[in-house]
Amino acid sequence: MDSPSTPATADFSLASPRRTKVVLLGDQSVGKTSLITRFMYDQFDNTYQATIGIDFLSKTMYVEDRTVRLQLWDTAGQERFRSLIPSYIRDSSVAIVVYDITDRQSFLSTSTWIDDVKAERGSDVMIVLVGNKADLSEKRQVTIEEATAKSTQMNIMFIETSAKAGLNVKSLFTKIALSLPGLDKDGQADAKNIQIDVTTQQAAAVPEASQCNC
Repeated sequence: MDSPSTPATADFSLASPRRTKVVLLGDQSVGKTSLITRFMYDQFDNTYQATIGIDFLSKTMYVEDRTVRLQLWDTAGQERFRSLIPSYIRDSSVAIVVYDITDRQSFLSTSTWIDDVKAERGSDVMIVLVGNKADLSEKRQVTIEEATAKSTQMNIMFIETSAKAGLNVKSLFTKIALSLPGLDKDGQADAKNIQIDVTTQQAAAVPEASQCNC
C-alpha cells in the first residue's frame, strides 16, 4: 500500500526568513549600541564603552504574517573610524541615523550621516532618524517639531526613543520590519519611506509611535 503523500502545505522551503542588513549610524555616545542591546536583550548598561570599528548581531522578528531576520551593524561614531563606514552602508537595506536629543551637535551631524547613506545607496534604502535619550527630556536641545520637520523635508522616518527606559525601541524595529520593501504578496518592492509621527510627550513618558497618514 502506498504511503500517503505529503501535503503541499508542508513545503518548509518557504519558511526561510529574509535577511535584512540594518546599519546604525551617528556621532559618538548617542546610544547606538544601547539601542541594539535593549532590542536584543531588553537590557541597558550604564557603563559607556565606545564601539571599536564595527559590531554585528542578528535577530529574527515575527511581525504579523511575516518573519524577518535583521542583521544589525553597530558602527563606531569616532572620526577615526569614519573611513570604514561607507563599505558597511553599501549593501544595507536600512540605515538608522541616531542623535542624542540633549546634544544639538549630534542632531546637526545627522545631515552628514544621511548624505553618506544617500551617496552610497541612493533611494534604495530605508532611512530612519532616531532621537535617543528621550528619558532626558528636561535637558532637551532638539524639539520633536524640529526633528519632524527635518524628516518630512528629507522624506524619511522619524521616532524618538529611550534605550535606557526601553521606550519605543521595540516599536522602532517593528515599524522597520513592517515597512521593508519587497515583502508584499505580489513581490513588488515599495521603497517609499514612511514617516513615524511622534506626538508631544511628557518628560517621563514617550508615546507609542504611530504611522503618519499624511
